[in-house]
Amino acid sequence: MDENSSTLREISQDCVNAITNIDLLFNNLWFTYMKSIRLTKHALEQCIERGTDKIEISEAIRVGSIEPAKQDRLLYRANFQYNKYWQSQFYRIKQVAPVVKEEAYEIVVITVYTFYF
Repeated sequence: MDENSSTLREISQDCVNAITNIDLLFNNLWFTYMKSIRLTKHALEQCIERGTDKIEISEAIRVGSIEPAKQDRLLYRANFQYNKYWQSQFYRIKQVAPVVKEEAYEIVVITVYTFYF
């Protein structure tokens, strides 16, 4: 009986640990999702020059793929249906790729790249 009780306690503790880890992961993801997004002056200038805006940047951060970038930064990438002209050429897809620095309470967009296909 002691061996079974001990095994049951170990299994119960493993379940508690697993639930705690899932809860911490969920809270971290929720907190990241809820962080405000701030664009630096340079990023705002690049928006105009490269044909994007804060809405597309926010969407790229929310749903885009993530890659490591230089200086402990992250680069997000998201493709958007475009079907418009940009600089006298027609493109079907616009890819928005903000480079960000994640801070404790906000996501700071350092610069943004756009690619047209």
